[in-house]
Amino acid sequence: MQFAATTCHMTSRLPRTLLGQHVAHQLARSSTSTFANYGEVQSAESRRDFVHKLGICLKELRETRTWLKFIGKMALAPVESVDPVLRECDELLAILATSLRTARRNGRGSNDH
Repeated sequence: MQFAATTCHMTSRLPRTLLGQHVAHQLARSSTSTFANYGEVQSAESRRDFVHKLGICLKELRETRTWLKFIGKMALAPVESVDPVLRECDELLAILATSLRTARRNGRGSNDH
């Protein structure tokens, strides 16, 4: 949730241009979707459901990373404000990817559907 809050604060500092507002909306959507879907992961009804919902979180977080990189590439925000958020995003991606691999590995051979 903290990561989503950080990215949402960043969106308020993006330019008030058509592009800036489009990117702000997309960044807010993907970053808040990540934490909202993670809440769904925590109430998964089976291992298969857990893996599926965690995969959605990972996709949304990857999209967030793409928007952060675009913000940097287009110089919509100072590099010194984008880089720490991008690093945190990469850390969260590594954590979720590892969790997903572990859940898949532990689910092999299981009849948990």
